[in-house]
Amino acid sequence: MPEQKTRRRLTRDDWADAALAAIAEGGLAAVAVEPLAVGLGTTKGSFYWHFANRDALLDAALARWEERTTTDVIGEITALPDEPAGRLRRLVTRVVAIAERDPVGPALLASAADPRVAAALDRVTRARVGLIVTLFEGMGFAPDAAHRRALLAYSAYLGHAELAHSTPGVLPADPEQRQAYLDDVLTALTAR
Repeated sequence: MPEQKTRRRLTRDDWADAALAAIAEGGLAAVAVEPLAVGLGTTKGSFYWHFANRDALLDAALARWEERTTTDVIGEITALPDEPAGRLRRLVTRVVAIAERDPVGPALLASAADPRVAAALDRVTRARVGLIVTLFEGMGFAPDAAHRRALLAYSAYLGHAELAHSTPGVLPADPEQRQAYLDDVLTALTAR
């Protein structure tokens, strides 16, 4: 009797992860049910078990990206016992590492005209900037100054992410040089 292979049942998260991988490779247009099913080694029936349509899949994928890159990171940083300056340092180190590995973020920025993506980017940006504002206020900056510095910090993050994906050789590759670069960024952001 031939041995039967047991396949793991796919979850909504498996489909959402596949959609995110497709977005990273080819933008929103690359999120198509049949190619995703083939890539996952399953049928379209599995897709329809979890989702009513492609829009529902895109919503789930965006929520998963938001959770991993924003909600989880904010939870980690706010749970730290460090003072605000230490949390800011940990945040910068953490998000720079994420940005360098995350091809989805730049792909979503390129698709910002899509209303669904625009809404996700707005939520993510407001949450991220809000955390940074809170950290700067905790370091004693007035609310307006904290907000301006948070916008500058977030702009630097977006620029770093773009460089990491478009021209990575421009960024310091040596770990010591990389740390010196991040230290300079933090010094500039927190100088009084």
